[in-house]
Amino acid sequence: MKKILITGSNGLLGQKLAALLLPRTDVELLATSRGENKLAEVFPTLPFASMDVTNRVQVEEVVSRFKPTHIIHTAAMTNVDQCETDQEGALKLNRDAVAYLVEACERHDVHLVHLSTDFIFDGESGPYDEEAVANPISFYGETKLMAEEIVKKAKCKWAILRTVLVYGVVHDYGRSNIVLWVRDSLRAGKVLKVVDDQFRTPTLAEDLAMGCWLVVEQDAEGIYNISGNEMLTPYQMALIVADFFKLDNSLIDKADASTFSQPAKRPPRTGFIITKAENMLGYTPHSFLEGIAMVAEQAAN
Repeated sequence: MKKILITGSNGLLGQKLAALLLPRTDVELLATSRGENKLAEVFPTLPFASMDVTNRVQVEEVVSRFKPTHIIHTAAMTNVDQCETDQEGALKLNRDAVAYLVEACERHDVHLVHLSTDFIFDGESGPYDEEAVANPISFYGETKLMAEEIVKKAKCKWAILRTVLVYGVVHDYGRSNIVLWVRDSLRAGKVLKVVDDQFRTPTLAEDLAMGCWLVVEQDAEGIYNISGNEMLTPYQMALIVADFFKLDNSLIDKADASTFSQPAKRPPRTGFIITKAENMLGYTPHSFLEGIAMVAEQAAN
């Protein structure tokens, strides 16, 4: 029996993990998030505890009470520009919280599964494999790299899962994703400016949740790239979305990153080589088109 504690259960990945793992009879689950449980309506049987990962005492209290075999740490400040403007907050959530979780995992012999990002790279030579040398160009990327270094020194079992541009339908969060943003904007007849000089391997949230489970199920350790396997620019993604929903793609204007003034720099070309996860974990992501179809079906419900 795997006893899995999820941090950040109200977020996109947290919700997908709950959907994937709650029905399993070989898993005992505890969802945790700061504040109230936003999933109570969707998953009324989901065990939940309020836990602020930036509070060392709370982390220790919840971990010692639940005694998980694994923690999947999804909570983070992922808004890249917010990290740039609120560096203190970014450090608390993306670095310090990881240190507290590592301490608790070491004390209670817990396997830590930590989520990381393609933004630890400068984007000069993507796609990247697990051995690539990190060189972040944003404060978000810096904090996530700091977290990785903390995890790598941990005296407990650990795995780092790096991912790229996660999209999916999230319950009760008001957060959009590239698929719904393009669909809804085009339906409203809005002209979209979309960058065509940044390359990513977009990741369906359900695929990322499955990657987390495969690591837990196999007690896998080390670093794994978990993403989609198609290298696309946001402009290319927007065209595929328009085509899927049979919408007017002439409203989509090609732009380059210099068009947008954003506090944080974005790496131009990241994306991941996922061969290790495919071969060692049996990870098989959906295509971007399959992902759009899943998002469309969920958003219609």
